[in-house]
Amino acid sequence: MNKALMALAVMLTFSLAVQAGTIYRTTDARGNVVFTDNPDRGGEPVELAPVTVVSSGGDGRAGESSPRLEGRDAAGSPGQPFMPYDRFRILSPDHEQVFPAGAAGNVAVELGIEPALREDHRVRLLVNGEVSQTAMHTEAFMLANMTPGDQVLQAELLDGSGEVRHRSSPVTIRVQRAGSSRPPAD
Repeated sequence: MNKALMALAVMLTFSLAVQAGTIYRTTDARGNVVFTDNPDRGGEPVELAPVTVVSSGGDGRAGESSPRLEGRDAAGSPGQPFMPYDRFRILSPDHEQVFPAGAAGNVAVELGIEPALREDHRVRLLVNGEVSQTAMHTEAFMLANMTPGDQVLQAELLDGSGEVRHRSSPVTIRVQRAGSSRPPAD
C-alpha cells in the first residue's frame, strides 16, 4: 500500500512538472519524501526530464493507441517515438464493411487525426499495400472504381521531408461484384 502511494505521488509529481515551472523535494517530520511546487515549504529544486504521454485511446480500435511524445525532442531523436498525434486512424469505412455493386466501386475514406494535421505533414492512402493516392494535407479521400473483392485500406503519415512516420491499423472492406448479392468467393 505504501509503495502504491509513493508511486502515485511520483506520477503526480511528473504530471505537475509538465505544468509547473519548478518542483521542490523536501522531507517531512516522519521522514517521508515530499514533492511540491511550493517553494515556501523549503526543499531543493528537482530537475525532471520531459514526460512521454500515452493516450488511453478509449474510443479507438484495439491496439491502435500510439504514443505522443511531449517535450523538446518531439521531432524524433534517434530511438524516440514519432507520433505527434493522439489519434491517427481510419474512421470510415468500418472494418469489414460491404459495399454493394450499385456503389460503382466508389468509397469515401475519412480519417480521424487529433490534434489537427500539422501544416508540414501529409497523408496518403494505401489499398492492398500499394499507394492509391499521392500524399495530401487532408483527412478525406475518395476511392473510385474499386475492384470487387476484399480490399485492405491503410493511411500513412508523412513528415515534412516525405518520410513515412506512422501507419494506421488496416481496415478491410468488401466491394461486391455487379449482379451479385453475395460476397465474392476468394
